[in-house]
Amino acid sequence: MGYARWLILLVIAAIFVGAPRMAAAEDGYELWLRYPPAEASLAGGYRNAARGLVPGENSPTIQIATTELTRGLTGMIGQAPAPSDTVADGAILYGTPASSPLIAGLGIDLADMGSEGYAILSRRIDGHDVTVITANSDVGVLHGAFEFLRLMQTAQPVRDLDIRSAPKVRLRVLNHWDNLNRTVERGYAGQSIWDWQTLPDFTPVLYSDYARANASVGINGTVLNNVNANAQSLTAPYIAKAAALADLFRPYGIRVYLSARFSSPIEIGGLDTADPLNPQVQAWWKAKADEIYRAIPDFGGFLVKANSEGQPGPQDYHRTHAEGANMLADAVAPHGGVVMWRAFVYSHEQPDDRAKQAFDEFAPLDGQFRDNVIVQVKNGAIDFQPREPFHPLFGAMPQTPLMMEFQITKEYLGFNTHLAYLGPLYEETLQSDTYQRGRGSTVARVVNGALFGDTLTGMAGVANIGSDRNWSGSHFDQANWYVFGRMAWNPETRARPVAEEWLQRTFSNDPAFVGPVTEMMMGSREAVVDYMTPLGLHHLMDTGHHYGPGPWVDDLARPEWNPTYYHQADAGGIGFDRTATGSNAVAQYAAPVAARFADLATVPEQDLLWFHHVPWDYRMKSGRDLWDELVLTYDRGVASVAAMRQTWASVEPQIDAQRFAEVSTFLAIQEREAKWWRDASLAYFQSISNRPLPEGVTPPPEPLEYYKGLTFPYAPGNGA
Repeated sequence: MGYARWLILLVIAAIFVGAPRMAAAEDGYELWLRYPPAEASLAGGYRNAARGLVPGENSPTIQIATTELTRGLTGMIGQAPAPSDTVADGAILYGTPASSPLIAGLGIDLADMGSEGYAILSRRIDGHDVTVITANSDVGVLHGAFEFLRLMQTAQPVRDLDIRSAPKVRLRVLNHWDNLNRTVERGYAGQSIWDWQTLPDFTPVLYSDYARANASVGINGTVLNNVNANAQSLTAPYIAKAAALADLFRPYGIRVYLSARFSSPIEIGGLDTADPLNPQVQAWWKAKADEIYRAIPDFGGFLVKANSEGQPGPQDYHRTHAEGANMLADAVAPHGGVVMWRAFVYSHEQPDDRAKQAFDEFAPLDGQFRDNVIVQVKNGAIDFQPREPFHPLFGAMPQTPLMMEFQITKEYLGFNTHLAYLGPLYEETLQSDTYQRGRGSTVARVVNGALFGDTLTGMAGVANIGSDRNWSGSHFDQANWYVFGRMAWNPETRARPVAEEWLQRTFSNDPAFVGPVTEMMMGSREAVVDYMTPLGLHHLMDTGHHYGPGPWVDDLARPEWNPTYYHQADAGGIGFDRTATGSNAVAQYAAPVAARFADLATVPEQDLLWFHHVPWDYRMKSGRDLWDELVLTYDRGVASVAAMRQTWASVEPQIDAQRFAEVSTFLAIQEREAKWWRDASLAYFQSISNRPLPEGVTPPPEPLEYYKGLTFPYAPGNGA
């Protein structure tokens, strides 16, 4: 028996005998990698196109591809593809040209595919119609195998294929804000999935399934620990634990990274300083990097949060961010590592505008970072708000690679119980035009390196993954993990088709389901904006845990910790003046963008109160005054959630009972909390504006003091 036949028969046995999780109920564990039977009208064609599997070589990654193809095809076409060492009609031939003489003989041009891209081609070999999945590396082949299965999952044809795809972004990385005690900062899906106590000895199937899910959407890196880092993560026992995970993830094409605490030379190294220009400190970091690479030869590098929210950093020694980053970059450079240095900073000094600080600190450092440093910048200048204008650093540092940081977890968008598909938020940011090199200088072109010719490119997503059975705390939050992966692969990807394919893969191909639920998803983030932070308002959440409304909070030690700092509401009006008459934050954007944001006639109304303090009777485009528009926008947000509940109720016949019930329950919570947001916010802002509610609007059912008196000391995700 040839190797291929033996391997595939072994995989089939594992699927039907040794993998009890495959028999699990529809509880969300399978994510988008469900393989239910294909529609009858398609199944016959799929069987003809997938009669046999012909792998190119015996490598751990190709074994994973074989397992996935066998699992997927067996589920969708009802029969296992026959193992073979030779081609026949309907064979799927997969491997690299170096590993397969048959593929090499086809002369397929893979020059533009890099090390992770793939080609899926219909070819005729020795008179037989076959499908070829090939790439320059085994990891690329694995990506191609997932793509071939996606075609079937989404009811697409698999004949006459000519598909070529390569990632447009080099580093596509999840940031886990996971602590060593298994709490997760801003996590809403249970404990951390990393059980540091039992690592490195015990590595449950959960870890492999995590890698499988990430590989299926092209994610190629994971930062294991919180950016608010514990220096113990860099000690020998924890390096060994990280190495065990790296060994598991390697065949899936996923590298491990660690968040590095800048003061580690003091805390675990016995030094009395962490000054990046101190030779002893530099030597300590080089030795530490060497130690890590001995355990993890393909270690990706360090992620660093420095001089932000109390974290130590180079400014403690009157050094710049560039000097701190370059010290670490020099330590990992001999091993091919990178440093991802976060630009989320705000200083201990009282700022005139927190939104300006990252730009003010980093833009002057353009061109001063090592070649293996990439500056990681949040999508907006404040902090993952339901809506923020794009960060002005994008496009403003032409000599420094910038890495996008999105939040996949929903710290400010209702945690796990509010349905908010973040694809539109990501797309809105990526398609924003910086105008730094004229029209068309989009954020996406900064991130993918096209605007300035960067070769070190990246996109990071703060993960929403935890120990909950459905991975992300709610079924629809899986979509945010998914769309992040798809947009990291190609930042030009659009949110709507990703939502559609995620629904097809996760729930059903039935158009009666996919159509209305896609519309529900596409409007969900806007609904959250409407009932939380309409018309450019931001950071109105209760402080600390960020659960629920707290626009009245004004008693915290630093001004920018208080929601009142951001909305600036008074008897005359509302909004933060960031024009030349205020903080002049608009000046950080390119001139055409700055002019549009600064002018009341041209600023988008969705950003109005982000950039302007305007009177309550300011006339909006609708013809209503600002106060009435604000009230009715809050009402619209609540109504949108009610409509989402109706949409979900209408598709009950199309999906399984368990997931239908769980989503229904969360939507009920969301509607109740949307009303709470609306009522509390209107009660507060009416107390400031002293204006009547528009005719027909229901007043808040409780007085303002009731809402101000609500406390939630145990709201999730606030542990560090």
